[in-house]
Amino acid sequence: MPVLTVIVKSAEELAVADAPEPVPAAGQVLLEVDAVGVGYVDVMSRRGEYATFPGAGATPGIEVVGRVVATGPDTPDGLVGHRFLAVLPAFGGYAEKVVADAERLLPAPEGADASDVAAVGLNALVAENALHRTGVSVGERVLVLGAGGGIGVHATQIARARGGEVTVVTSSAARGERLRALGATHVVDRTSSAPPDGDTYDVIVDTVAGPALGQHLEQLRPNGRYVLCGGAAGPPPPDAFAPLLRDFHRSPTLYAFSLNSVTSQDLQLSWKRITALLAEERLSPVIDQCLPLTEADAALRRVEAGLPFGKVVLLPE
Repeated sequence: MPVLTVIVKSAEELAVADAPEPVPAAGQVLLEVDAVGVGYVDVMSRRGEYATFPGAGATPGIEVVGRVVATGPDTPDGLVGHRFLAVLPAFGGYAEKVVADAERLLPAPEGADASDVAAVGLNALVAENALHRTGVSVGERVLVLGAGGGIGVHATQIARARGGEVTVVTSSAARGERLRALGATHVVDRTSSAPPDGDTYDVIVDTVAGPALGQHLEQLRPNGRYVLCGGAAGPPPPDAFAPLLRDFHRSPTLYAFSLNSVTSQDLQLSWKRITALLAEERLSPVIDQCLPLTEADAALRRVEAGLPFGKVVLLPE
């Protein structure tokens, strides 16, 4: 049976087409998709800026929530009929059915809405892994840059859950109030103010990069940790990393973090920590919009423009 699929025709155009139903290979499952997470990686893929995306004719999307309807050879028993968040091996998520590696299936919390699970999804996994690696502890000061985005809203909540005092940088007073409700202690509206020059932090979570990265590196306290886990503002200038050498006596640490480097086992452990926070109501999904799969172009353009607060989710009809 044909499967509704979104494909990239060019950097400016998507197309909706029927494609053959995918067949799971060894160690894979076939998922009937309930919700698709939309991320900046998909924007980069369409523009031809993501190294592993195959290009024109390929389907974006690396995270879906759905039920297993079939399995390939050498797959664990008992998966069919259960809902999972799937981290896909090679894109293809913007479709009614997809194949995924069984070892990268993360069980959806019982009774959770599929769109909520997608809204948590990879963004929470990036935020949780970043803060786990930097070892945020009680009383430490944490700065979250790009806090209104998909990763930022989860980094804000998770840092607060770990006992951090969280300062967020966002683009409006309204977003700032929403971030306060999610656990931020201090809010900086970058359109009208900047963090005071004397403010310093134990941990900085940066989803933005761009020309301001060097200035933020200078805000690290002794033994501070800076985790770069996004690049919405593009690459930083060549001299942005000079503070690492100039301030080496303060022992700063810079992490460049991608979820691609996380093993399947560590992915499962991170997801257990995330679902525990959800169960304790210390972490909440934040949905910006839910759109039909056929409106994938509008979803990508919204993400590209930096408009969402939280996650944009696509729903197959």
